[in-house]
Amino acid sequence: MMPHSISASRRSVLAGVRHLWLVAVVLAGVSLPVAARAQTTIGLSSATIADLNRAFEAGTLTSERLVQMYIARIEAYDHAGPALNSVITLNPKALETARALDAERRQRGPRSPLHGIPVVLKDNFDTFDLPTTGGSVLLKGSIPPDDAFTVKKLRDAGAIIFAKVNMSEFASAATMSSMIGPMRNPHDVARSPAGSSGGTGVAIAAWFAQLGLGTDTGGSIRGPSTSNGVVGLKPTHGLLSRDGIIPLALTFDTGGPLARHVYDVAVMLGVMTGVDPADEATRKSEGRFETDYTRYLNAGALRGARIGIARDFMGADADVDWVIESALETMRKAGATIVDVRYPAWLVSAKADWYQVVRQREFRAQIKDYLAMLAPGYPKTLAEMIERAKRISSPPADGGVPNPVRWTLFEQEEASGELTDYQYVTMLEHGLPLVRGIVEGVIRSQNLDAIVYPTSPSRPGLVGGGGGGGGAGVVSATNIANLTGFPDLIVPAGFTGDRLPVGISFFGPAFSEGKLLGFGYAFEQATRARRDPVLTPALPGESIRLSRGANRSEAEVSEGEGSGVGGGEEGGGVGATP
Repeated sequence: MMPHSISASRRSVLAGVRHLWLVAVVLAGVSLPVAARAQTTIGLSSATIADLNRAFEAGTLTSERLVQMYIARIEAYDHAGPALNSVITLNPKALETARALDAERRQRGPRSPLHGIPVVLKDNFDTFDLPTTGGSVLLKGSIPPDDAFTVKKLRDAGAIIFAKVNMSEFASAATMSSMIGPMRNPHDVARSPAGSSGGTGVAIAAWFAQLGLGTDTGGSIRGPSTSNGVVGLKPTHGLLSRDGIIPLALTFDTGGPLARHVYDVAVMLGVMTGVDPADEATRKSEGRFETDYTRYLNAGALRGARIGIARDFMGADADVDWVIESALETMRKAGATIVDVRYPAWLVSAKADWYQVVRQREFRAQIKDYLAMLAPGYPKTLAEMIERAKRISSPPADGGVPNPVRWTLFEQEEASGELTDYQYVTMLEHGLPLVRGIVEGVIRSQNLDAIVYPTSPSRPGLVGGGGGGGGAGVVSATNIANLTGFPDLIVPAGFTGDRLPVGISFFGPAFSEGKLLGFGYAFEQATRARRDPVLTPALPGESIRLSRGANRSEAEVSEGEGSGVGGGEEGGGVGATP
């Protein structure tokens, strides 16, 4: 059933869910401040990695039980209920892996803070044991020869590769795949979850896993982060290896973490960094990458900072602007100096065209290199993908749906040109360095530590329709981070009047992730703006006991304590002050 066509029975269910949400908000509103609470239990959605490790150490939680809770949520809300449609493949060995990691923890201790933590992957990251489809029926069932570099890093750290999740097909165009169709926003199924990492954004917001991995070429981590109300990071180009990721445009492509908490993003990022001989771009990070970004997380990090506000990207939606102005006031109160900045008008108007000159040509050239590594029987060129897609005018008998919007874009990419074209060569040699120089000049001339802006200038748009807040010709700033290769951190900033999330971006120069994470963490702790989606409330038994109490067994998760309320407020527990 499409999101805008909801039956009477579904409306009744949604009304009940909204009632639970209101009760949760009221109860959360009268709770004591975090610092004043004797924190003994915490809701699953509010638990950071630090909280989970505290419970693991206390013997009140096991990885097996954590995986079971996340499976129950997927069954309740992804397959049933609002049917968010975020999971393409659930790892059938997730519980078995969790049990083995629990045994390893008991015998030898944890490998890292991610030991036994479930992670979902956008389905364009190679996994040796699960299909990697890029969201396309054209690659259905394709098993790559090995893991992507970042995926192997996660496994080596003890993380559980829990599921492969939905995405815009081949990381572009409509927020749907031809594998399982459209993704749905857990805050309002009539609204877009954004793409292309929409499945990751949905899964993290609805707390189907603790952590998620997405990719970003022009905003594909950051759009889903703001639209679903979670934290996301598009790292500096070259900080994380692109090896084993289905390419869209390698000049811009990067993987990046999504989570419900800045702390978790910092932990996950440090696990995945490192120079990869298979990816030349990672040489840029040599001597600059770090393995522990949590050391930058300081609630006072904004004190003395100079933060620019890019007002070129405001004015499209009064509700979004209100939230951003409120965020700026929060930063001022935290001790930051806020400075208005403007980009050159020519850059704001030309950046989309400059981006496409590179993006479309590179996909045409680079996808064949990825396809060449796949088993016989799969397409080997973009032209062959177009030919096969034209045979699919109805849902295939073995599953999947047509995706005409993306497949039409295939034809535009095929006709885009060669990597020897003067437009492409000129853009790489002169255009992109010019954009980097302009942005660096803006930062340097104002002595800025970072630039902030609304990640999306308007609230999440209606599925299949327009946005919710006007438009006024305002464009998103996200692809400036791709044209420059610079990092961009998204943090929940608040909500519109119709309860749709708004995110704020912290954008800075190359390899400034530590500083950005510090600012984002300070902002997060000052605002605690994240809220759980209305349509995916806590299930019974989701509260986690952080320490062993009287008459408690060693692997007990409290049944029903705080359920329906526990995840409604950001932070709390040890994760609030790691």
